Amino acid sequence: MNRIQLSQLSVLATVAETCSFRKAANELGIAPSAVSHAISALEDSLGVRLLARTTRSVAPTEEGRQLLATLAPALAEIDAALDNLAESRTRPAGPLRITLPRLAAEHLIAPRLGAFTRQFPEIELDLIANDNFEDIVAQGFDAGLRLGENLEADMVAVKASGPWRGVVVGTPGYFEHFPLPHHPADLMAHRCIRRRFASGRIYRWEFEKHGKPLVVDVRGPLILPDDRAILAACLDGAGLAFAFENRIEQELENGRLIRVLDDWCPPFDGFYIYYPTRHQMRPALRAFVDFFRYRG
Repeated sequence: MNRIQLSQLSVLATVAETCSFRKAANELGIAPSAVSHAISALEDSLGVRLLARTTRSVAPTEEGRQLLATLAPALAEIDAALDNLAESRTRPAGPLRITLPRLAAEHLIAPRLGAFTRQFPEIELDLIANDNFEDIVAQGFDAGLRLGENLEADMVAVKASGPWRGVVVGTPGYFEHFPLPHHPADLMAHRCIRRRFASGRIYRWEFEKHGKPLVVDVRGPLILPDDRAILAACLDGAGLAFAFENRIEQELENGRLIRVLDDWCPPFDGFYIYYPTRHQMRPALRAFVDFFRYRG
């Protein structure tokens, strides 16, 4: 069977259901002559008469009834598949793959996942946490979360957080043995805990004052793979850490950590949800973006 015959079979089923070429044409949105041509072409290709026609009525022949009886379940399945597709275009459902750094997963997304899954129970959310700058199109992701400074220009970006701020901190015990730094260059005389990203790159500490950036390639006894390990080592007095302020609010308030170089650490653009295009955006992705967008 070719695709033309599939279309003709659909016309046949509609004519048999309505018992009229004209009514079938109205339902299908085509001309009555097109209905007649489709039925004639199908009968010619099969070599059997499928409809008995009179001036007043149309009814399936015995061969037509047998064919339609066999055909009915398949046509019903096709109709159901098309209905499901139409419904899925408006209902948030199905798999949704998001790439994001562990920090964003833990701080922005995880605390609200209960509410998200209750509101959208048919979405299967797959979060892949890593610090690589993934090509979301090439890697098959629906969207990603990244800091604003790391976004590609051709992406649609929606704010997922307010401004963030990096700060340099150490324990009171550490500063009993080392002087407070007053300029980022002073850090070269300190024991700094560095971070290595999954790509292998070691983060160089970034500062800014009066609009002028300054990057310091600090040194120290430890190179660790993530923020949690760095914070734990810092709290144990191993050295200074460059950390996100909102991750250590409690430690700053209770005095377990002391911040330094505050005037060199202005806030910067926070996290964004990014994705390739708004054209025919999947309902599941739209639901995720609308739910996790930052509203101030």
